[in-house]
Amino acid sequence: MGPSELEDEEPKRFEGHGLDSPQYRRISISLFLAGLATFALLYDTQPVLPQIGAYYGLRPDEAALSVSISTAGLAVALLVVGPISEVRGRTRIIFASLFSAGIVAIGVGFAPTWELMLALRLLQGISVAGLPAVAMAYLTEEVHPSAQARAAGLYIAGTALGGMTGRLGVSALTEVVGWRGGLIGMGAIALLCAAAVWRWLPRSRGFVPGESGMRHLAEQTSAIMHDKVLVGLFFIAAAGMGSFVGVFNFMGFRLEEDPYNYSVGVVGLIFLVYALGSYASAYAGKMAAKWGQRLIEPYALTVMIIGLLITLLEPIFFVILGLAIFTCGFFATHGVASGWVAARARAGVGATGQASSAYMFFYYLGSSVFGALAGTFWHAMQWPGVVLMAGALLLAGLGVTLILRHVKPLGAR
Repeated sequence: MGPSELEDEEPKRFEGHGLDSPQYRRISISLFLAGLATFALLYDTQPVLPQIGAYYGLRPDEAALSVSISTAGLAVALLVVGPISEVRGRTRIIFASLFSAGIVAIGVGFAPTWELMLALRLLQGISVAGLPAVAMAYLTEEVHPSAQARAAGLYIAGTALGGMTGRLGVSALTEVVGWRGGLIGMGAIALLCAAAVWRWLPRSRGFVPGESGMRHLAEQTSAIMHDKVLVGLFFIAAAGMGSFVGVFNFMGFRLEEDPYNYSVGVVGLIFLVYALGSYASAYAGKMAAKWGQRLIEPYALTVMIIGLLITLLEPIFFVILGLAIFTCGFFATHGVASGWVAARARAGVGATGQASSAYMFFYYLGSSVFGALAGTFWHAMQWPGVVLMAGALLLAGLGVTLILRHVKPLGAR
């Protein structure tokens, strides 16, 4: 049972808002809505990939590029936005990101050509980068250490519900107004969430501007990449997210073919399992606060592997059960790991925004690369091929977590 990295942090002048404060509640609600809006937009083309492919005359792996190119743009943008936030602050970046992403999302729904849609999806990925780049850094600065793991879990819960809302919303609207109307509708909902966040999110009190300049950036990057725990967590981010996106990218194709032959609206219902993921991330945050991230993380990845294997069974009951377990494990894995990165950076190398951005870079790099690579496995072996790729990634990630359990926390003797 390893101690939590949260115990290693040293108090600063502003110790953060406690669990019972109205500011903590405003932060929790605001970041919940921000996560919901951001991740509703990032993956809103996923449930309508078959319809997009049919409209533009694309193969399944080509249609999946609408997801991969957005996450690739996000991954690259994180490398820029994170360091900027160390100098310019967190909240303005969050606001700008949410509003711009909502506007671009509406444009995606109107795109007349496949090439223009890809360009706008790339821009959309860049636009949403502001929130994942700074959210965990903002939490570590504005929330008391005793409440940070729980706040991180609630934020990840918002991202889980965002993923569910975007996919369910687009699926439901597609049945009524077509897939274009579904994408436009989600952009409008995201703008409403952005307005609520602008109204409620408390401005920073714990932010201290860091040094600017390429030399300082290079020094911080070097320090981050020399921390074995942070590097291990970056790998876990890529493996976990890559397997997760690969599974959901091609589950729709699986369920719209024999022996299921479900409609897009029915297939969209599989994303209800994200609600369980929302609970799992919040619960894992509580467990991490009590027992430590290094103890909880291996169990979360093990849950993912179990759920993935269950999806190999053909009866739809087992497919849904496996997806539910797989999703719970994923959001628990991500919630614990992302909070661990921010806490580790603050206790050690500093530059929590930059460290969190690096984590999210590898997270979305895994989404982009392995989400697209799953198409190759799908073509070669259908669903067992997707499971093979995802399972190999998760086993590698589990091995890394077991190694990290033996690395002493900062400040431990």
